[in-house]
Amino acid sequence: MFDEIAPTYDRLNHLLSLSVDRYWRRRTVRAVRQRLALRQDSRPILDVCCGTGDLTLALRAGLGEGVEVLGADFSGVMLSRAQAKAPELGWLQADGLHLPFADGSFAAIATAFGFRNLADYRAGLSEFWRLLQPGGVVAILEVARPTVPVLGPLYQFYFERVLPRLGGWISGHPEAYRYLPSSVSRFPAPPELAVWMREAQFRAVEYQRLSGGIATLHLGIRP
Repeated sequence: MFDEIAPTYDRLNHLLSLSVDRYWRRRTVRAVRQRLALRQDSRPILDVCCGTGDLTLALRAGLGEGVEVLGADFSGVMLSRAQAKAPELGWLQADGLHLPFADGSFAAIATAFGFRNLADYRAGLSEFWRLLQPGGVVAILEVARPTVPVLGPLYQFYFERVLPRLGGWISGHPEAYRYLPSSVSRFPAPPELAVWMREAQFRAVEYQRLSGGIATLHLGIRP
């Protein structure tokens, strides 16, 4: 499915979110940078489920040229588009639940709008834990349901009625944009995911609701 929608993926992300997705990625990069500022480390940063590489590139720009940033995704077509944007970066086709890196390989792991596509969220958290060095940062940016009362019904109508039709019409793959609302509806609410992160032994777990709760940034540290 993601191979099929790759050609229109970036354009639709910006269009359907009114480009607010760019702001959410900047907030994610800033949060990672603030937490990494407390330590000196040369280990790389990994963007899991990187898609076409927008967060990967934002991490490189926001963390500085001296920081190595890698992107991994299951979809080869998505990765090819990411590589076209920045062929000098490291891009890897891999399963986010079984990443081919040694324990403690990364100073930070980030993911934007991809974590909910994993087949097993708890296994994903365990894999992130394995890959992070002690003191490493995890940042999970995901779509959520808004918390502002007035926004809720309007968002639900847009997200469940307008977005699938518009996304399907532009991409030519309506089933992919019907999948989006269903994937969000089954994703754990922010407080529940925070509990799962603590159960996975992350510390300093917090979540930040963005844009009235339309997106949520989950953060944690491996002690």
